[in-house]
Amino acid sequence: MIDKPERSHAECQSLIRPVHDALEVLNGKWKLPIIISLSFGNKRFSEMSKEIAKITDRMLSKELRDMEMNGLVKRTVHDSIPVVVEYSLTEYGQSLDPVIIELRKWGVEHRRRAGAH
Repeated sequence: MIDKPERSHAECQSLIRPVHDALEVLNGKWKLPIIISLSFGNKRFSEMSKEIAKITDRMLSKELRDMEMNGLVKRTVHDSIPVVVEYSLTEYGQSLDPVIIELRKWGVEHRRRAGAH
């Protein structure tokens, strides 16, 4: 992916900027776990709260609002009694699947290597 010969400052910046932009959207320790949870299907707030260990309801609510604003998550209010609110990944949110798969592979290898020390 990244060639090692002499690279210009502009080339370096052309790699850094988009990665920085992606990290701005996915920052914090909760967004990726939320995306992973929703990748297994639509969920109600309480289901995600139970599934994602140690996240507070306040933080989950904040992160879901932020992710909805960034177009990663869709919030659907079902007209029922009681009212049911369900969250799902948008197509844009689903586009993170390959990134998450690669992060998982790297994390598994990292755990293996760290355990070897």
